[in-house]
This record gives sequence, structure tokens and C-alpha cells, in this order.
Amino acid sequence: MPDPLQPVFRALGDPTRRDILRMLGDTPMTIAEVSDHFDMTRAAVKKHLVVLSDGGLITVTPRGREKVNALNPLALKPALDWLGWFDQFWDARLTALKTAIETDIQKETDNDAGQHNG
Repeated sequence: MPDPLQPVFRALGDPTRRDILRMLGDTPMTIAEVSDHFDMTRAAVKKHLVVLSDGGLITVTPRGREKVNALNPLALKPALDWLGWFDQFWDARLTALKTAIETDIQKETDNDAGQHNG
């Protein structure tokens, strides 16, 4: 059974494609408009857009002779859900850090109070 997240992570695995996604998050663009932002051929940009489309991360809508590419943010949800499982590790570490900081602050406060009373 194919992994449904594989095309998403494949698409996200390349920095150029991540840059394209950010741009398309601001506004839909044609291949030519996307190409204007990169030092590569339109054919190379088109290959990146195909990978993004295969991952479901963008939608491609015909507009006359052009195709308009737009971010499909809903396609990121399964990947975010999968990554969200790892939050538990950060939550535990952040809670431990918070406790350590609060303990240090309390010790400093207690020491300051003891110095002023002595």
C-alpha cells in the first residue's frame, strides 16, 4: 500500500519547491511568473510545479493558454498531523525548561530576600 505522505514530503524536500509554495501562498502565479523569481529555465520550474502538483500541494487551473498555480493548503494537513505527533517530545522538554527557569528565579528571589534580611 503506497504511503500517502510520500508525495507531500518529496515535494517539500526541495528548497526551491518550498520557496515556490511560499510565493504561491501569497498569490497564484503562472509558470512564467514563478520563473521570474528563479535563475533557472521555465522547463526546470515546470518540473518543480509538477512535483508540487503530484503531491497535491498546488492546484493548476487553465486560464486561456496559461495555467495558474495556486497553493492548496489543505494538502499540508496530513503532513502537519504526522509531524504533530512529535510535539510530545518538545512539550516535555519545554515543560522541563520552564520548571528549571522558575526554580532558578525562585532561588534568586530567596537569596535576595535573605541578603536583605541579614
